Amino acid sequence: MNILHEFDTITAIATPVGAGGIGVIRISGKESFEIINKIFSKKNPQHGMIAHGRIQDGDKIIDEVIVLPFRSPNSYTGEDVIEIHCHGGINVVRNILDLVLKNGARTAQRGEFTKRAFLNKKMDLSQAEAVADLIHAGTRNFAQQSAKNLSGVLSAKIKEIRTGIFEILLRITAGIDFPDDVKEPEYDVLINGFEKAIAQIDEVLAHAKASDIMRQGIKIVIAGKPNVGKSSLFNALLDMERAIVTDIAGTTRDVLKETLDRGTAITVFDTAGIREGDGKVEKIGIEYSKQSVMEADLILFVYDACTGMNDEDEAILDLIKNKERIIIANKTDKLKNKPADSQNLFLSAVTKEGLSNLKSKIKEFTDRFSPEDTEFITNSRQQDCLEKSKESLNQALLAAQMHELQDLISIDLKSALLFLDEITGEVITDEILNNIFENFCIGK
Repeated sequence: MNILHEFDTITAIATPVGAGGIGVIRISGKESFEIINKIFSKKNPQHGMIAHGRIQDGDKIIDEVIVLPFRSPNSYTGEDVIEIHCHGGINVVRNILDLVLKNGARTAQRGEFTKRAFLNKKMDLSQAEAVADLIHAGTRNFAQQSAKNLSGVLSAKIKEIRTGIFEILLRITAGIDFPDDVKEPEYDVLINGFEKAIAQIDEVLAHAKASDIMRQGIKIVIAGKPNVGKSSLFNALLDMERAIVTDIAGTTRDVLKETLDRGTAITVFDTAGIREGDGKVEKIGIEYSKQSVMEADLILFVYDACTGMNDEDEAILDLIKNKERIIIANKTDKLKNKPADSQNLFLSAVTKEGLSNLKSKIKEFTDRFSPEDTEFITNSRQQDCLEKSKESLNQALLAAQMHELQDLISIDLKSALLFLDEITGEVITDEILNNIFENFCIGK
């Protein structure tokens, strides 16, 4: 983007487009107040004072609105900002937006308001990413956790880790640059400092799996050979007739899914029966099933309790041997004698007998990723930076244990700091920055 274009006055609709009670048009940039004075019936609105009046195009009244003016730097973006709160009809909102564009603003790009907030140091990069998480949060719990990052929980922890590493680097640098006045730190001091920093990074990374689960949801896949009652179980878990159920093997040809909000988003997948398919369509469905199984967090493996397991069942079990799974013997309503000592879960998807036990086992699994136990929410980019910083610290630790030159150790410390700075945005490339904000919506 052209550097002059970067600081144009921008505008966008900040609320979902469609019929609603209120629509919001946001304007940010040095010409914001000049533009509002051209189109608003009350001139020179004062910072922090709500103004009520009309948006007009010449003598033509567009809508009766409320205007919220914010003077730089006391605004979301750090620039002069105007928010126009109008009636939420799609045509009303677009008419006002067109009028703002006609009077000197340009359309904001994806995430450009938040990008300007970052560039103007109203928030760091981890907080900016928390804004995107809040917008896209699929559950209430993830929204609450994202709000913690927006308030600076992760930023504070990264700053704490960084400060410890930086202080050690300063002591090494002082000892190297001023050997007559300052002694190089003892190697035991370096080792203790590096071990502490690594433990702090591990503390954040310990929540990585839970972070991914909260962001993406838990994938539960129902798998098994054809005609063992997978679709019936899918319907029973959802408590709705979502999948077609017949006695014909191979009815399900594609992967069906439904998402439930249980604090953490849970997506349940019903898959085609895994076997040597006869037709081209069924073979495609089976490949989709295998792919879903590989991507699953938890697999509900279903077999027919009446016939017991055969070679086909064992082959599927071997396919999922390294995955978390619950083994389910279905169709107990047709079974005369249920084995008492089996560790498998027996149920009937038709009568719902045993379904509560299955739900309890699923809950035991999902509770392992409870948001109450998740202190730090991170995304894959942040986790990668933490892993790389830890790797540099491990190199420094090994060097300190071998009493290598501290000048060489400082190189690894600088590398560790750079990766931490990428998390907060102190050091960041334009490419990474653009990739982050492209995931935002237009008005944010």
